[in-house]
Amino acid sequence: MPDAGTKAISSEAPPGVRDDHRVQVRPEDVAALRRALDEARTAGDSGEVPIGAVVVDASGAVIGVGRNEREATHDPTSHAEVVALRAAGAAVGDWRLEGCTLAVTLEPCPMCAGAAWLARVDRVVFGAWNPDYGAAGSLWDVLRDGRLNHRPEVVAGVLAEECQALLEDFFDDRRSPG
Repeated sequence: MPDAGTKAISSEAPPGVRDDHRVQVRPEDVAALRRALDEARTAGDSGEVPIGAVVVDASGAVIGVGRNEREATHDPTSHAEVVALRAAGAAVGDWRLEGCTLAVTLEPCPMCAGAAWLARVDRVVFGAWNPDYGAAGSLWDVLRDGRLNHRPEVVAGVLAEECQALLEDFFDDRRSPG
């Protein structure tokens, strides 16, 4: 997760990352990212870093939503992805979210990538790259580590410019004098 000093959020893949352009973006990926952007805006409006996430099942139904809640809950694990995965698990009555997609506005950090892996989601779709903390292809590639027993498909850069702009505007407002 970025903090107020982070400037490296990007809509472009950082140098040396895996080539995700061969993965086809599905219409439901865009729809899920739009819903995640709504959650991100709500987070930003409440003073949280504007990151949002949704979990959709194989039929495309939203079964979990989340947004950053670290400031409100005083919980360092209340990242948007973790909140959405917890809600999805509760909705289906199982921690295994096989057949599901996690969509998030910013490339997951190591904790969130690990949570997605542990939840057994089939796919992780994200918007902006996070070269400072990203663990889905930029700084680390936790989700596609060949040593793990489960590797979800990663779809990067969906609505990247919109996701990046939301974060940049949030941090610009925080840095502005007055």
